[in-house]
Amino acid sequence: MTTSKKDPVLVVVQLSGGNDYMNTVIPYNNPFYYDNRPKLGVAENEGLRLDENLSLHPSMKPLQDIYANGDLAIIHGVGWSNSNRSHFRCMDIWHTAEPDDFASEGWLGKAAKQLDPASENPATVVNIGQGLPRALVADGVSVASVSDINAYGLLTSVEQDLERQRILNHFAQMYAPATGRAPIMEYIARTGTDALKGADEIKKAAQSYQSNVEYGSNTISSRLKDVAKVHLADIGSKIIYTEYGGFDTHAAQASSHPKLWSDVSSAIADFWDDLKSQNAEDNVSMLVFSEFGRRVKENGGGTDHGAAGVSFLIGPNVKGGSFSEYPDIRAEALVEGDLAPSIDFRSVYSSILDNWMQLDSQEVIGKQFTNIENLF
Repeated sequence: MTTSKKDPVLVVVQLSGGNDYMNTVIPYNNPFYYDNRPKLGVAENEGLRLDENLSLHPSMKPLQDIYANGDLAIIHGVGWSNSNRSHFRCMDIWHTAEPDDFASEGWLGKAAKQLDPASENPATVVNIGQGLPRALVADGVSVASVSDINAYGLLTSVEQDLERQRILNHFAQMYAPATGRAPIMEYIARTGTDALKGADEIKKAAQSYQSNVEYGSNTISSRLKDVAKVHLADIGSKIIYTEYGGFDTHAAQASSHPKLWSDVSSAIADFWDDLKSQNAEDNVSMLVFSEFGRRVKENGGGTDHGAAGVSFLIGPNVKGGSFSEYPDIRAEALVEGDLAPSIDFRSVYSSILDNWMQLDSQEVIGKQFTNIENLF
């Protein structure tokens, strides 16, 4: 654990669409990998070696460097039993930590209740991006949510109210089809634009930020730069969430997947360089996840929806290395053509909540899950 007296901060990066685990962390020493990936397989001599069995995709050099520095934990085979390969349902499960029922509150929203029980700070939870991620939603929890910090800081009060309402409307459109429109509209009516009142605090982040780090020009770079602005503004934010899409690689994966990971890897490295250059990294950890992995067998030009995937934890307090087991990719070990999970995603959550955030994971998740040893 950190020796700093500052409160722990969790940054969450959601990779939407279902990232291809097997072409992200590559079992280059396994012949079954190449049997299933005749066109998309990354050659043994092209991957970025992690150990005698695994390599990272060649586009992930910045993350290999972080791994070599001991600040990147790779958690293998993350998932749950009986995943149904639906984008919406699987992401909903990740957001609510409830695979067996439809829950109304998100895991981070419930965590925020422990962090700020009296809702004294409207910027305890911040979202950078469109809409309002379900993971952050809980009764009585305000979320500061903006799509672009610099643009938001320039808006008039009237325009800010319109921006807030637009975000809430986008939220309603995202979730009403699955949960029924009435509960979502009830939520919006109950919280109104006050749910996003913390966005006013974000203006301080735009005004005070200075950095010599040059981020990329893509969306994830812009969003992680905004995450850095929020953290560096020192407005008491303890959960900062953002998202990057495009990982639904049914076709043209050979060109799209490398570009996605090049963008994400560089943005993550720039984010940490930014914080380190300003001595602001010591109380931050980052979770990177996607709703599921892809099928073991390629479809020719891409990969279809799968099950178990990979998650990453990054930061100076993370004990780097590989955790859990890489799933068996032999045909007889697969579940309907998918990798079987080797660890429940809620064990990842409980490890973060108990051992990093210093919260009660059972209160958030609903029951006790085994924590990952030596992760922090």
